[in-house]
Amino acid sequence: MRLLEKSRHKFIGDKSFYKMVLAIAVPIMIQNGISNFVSLLDNIMIGQIGTEQMSGVAIVNQLLFVYNLCLFGGVSGAGIFTAQYFGQKNQEGVRQTVRFKIWMVSLITLFTVILLLAVGDPLILLYLQGEGTAESVASTLRYGREYLHIMLPGLIPFMLVQVYSSTLRECGKTILPMKAGVIAVLVNLILNYILIYGKFGAPALGVRGAAIATVISRFVECAIVLIHTHRRAQEHPFVLGLYATLKVPASLMIKIITKGMPLLLNETLWAAGTAMLTQCYSVRGLNVIAALNISNTINNVFNIVFIALGESVAIIVGQLLGAGKMDEARDTDNKMIAFSVFSCVLIAIVMLLLAQFFPLLYNTNDEAKKLATYFIMLTAVFMPQNAFLHASYFTLRSGGKTIITFLFDSVFIWCVSVVIAFTLSRFTALPAVAVYAFVQMGDWIKCVIGFVLVKKGIWLQNIVS
Repeated sequence: MRLLEKSRHKFIGDKSFYKMVLAIAVPIMIQNGISNFVSLLDNIMIGQIGTEQMSGVAIVNQLLFVYNLCLFGGVSGAGIFTAQYFGQKNQEGVRQTVRFKIWMVSLITLFTVILLLAVGDPLILLYLQGEGTAESVASTLRYGREYLHIMLPGLIPFMLVQVYSSTLRECGKTILPMKAGVIAVLVNLILNYILIYGKFGAPALGVRGAAIATVISRFVECAIVLIHTHRRAQEHPFVLGLYATLKVPASLMIKIITKGMPLLLNETLWAAGTAMLTQCYSVRGLNVIAALNISNTINNVFNIVFIALGESVAIIVGQLLGAGKMDEARDTDNKMIAFSVFSCVLIAIVMLLLAQFFPLLYNTNDEAKKLATYFIMLTAVFMPQNAFLHASYFTLRSGGKTIITFLFDSVFIWCVSVVIAFTLSRFTALPAVAVYAFVQMGDWIKCVIGFVLVKKGIWLQNIVS
């Protein structure tokens, strides 16, 4: 009985604990939730036009997803130091990490724009190798190309928002990014309706309209975040003198690069790995691309719970480590991981109930709808597993164990997940749904590794003292 009580206290917090966690996590959930919900509506709007338009946009968004995660990796390395500097109340340290982020995202964005302008078409064609007529392949490529070229200018405001929003969150200020995100997605939604279908006298632009709406909404979000942050400098002291210089001390730059480069490589390789997984599934035909697009759209809405709780682990535990509170950091981390997994069990049940109904919203063929239902159900089944892995990743990252997270995340996806998908898709006749399930089961190995690493406490270290 005493052992049970001890275990309960180890994994279940009191009321004040959950209030603290939710104060950080809920604004992130709201921002990501509304953003993903509007993306869902955006996706449904495009899906109402036709399968080829939907597939072209989905392929480009898969490529831009790689860029998004490169940015995330680029700011995350400095973000480890930001959270710990903030825990020390060292505003100059925070300021220097922001300058590093600005340089990093600028270089990543410049490289991405050059790459996509140079080889955008061949990258899109990688996903059009499966079954399908020459006409459908050509149409999908054309729609994808149109969407991509309009989306590129939107990368500039997007990168600036990542710098400021990530810093605000690492300093415990999650409300402003949430408000800006909410306004931006509402702008996106309204403009989508007007420009995709040609309402209120506007021309019906289809996928081009969707891209234009997204770009405008990103400029709106960027303006809100930057103007509000600088106007209220007393609340956000890191902006005071931020642009007096863009120089970053060499010693700090070396530290951030040492800790952060594995994160950047990790996010880049992980995103490329997920893109490769999609390419492996796509060899089963264009219906698989459409089905995965439908599935991923609703999955993203439900995944906000464990994503927000994972980010909260990095913020809360990172601040405790920076303050030198190691025992409290371990105890907090145990409870946050347990809370994330339990929450996602409930979310998974809701997903299973909706799985057969959501694909009916799309104007696509019955085969694509059937495949989408199976993909949604499988994602629901494996959601608690993914919640544990996500929280474990951010636990290791909060203590600066970036080499280990690199091995844990991107090396694993390429050496295990991609190998499974490539082998089964090329050398067996298994349907795409079965290949997808085997890839998810491969993560059982990762769960064991994550459990051992977190329990050992190798992440319990202060890296800014």
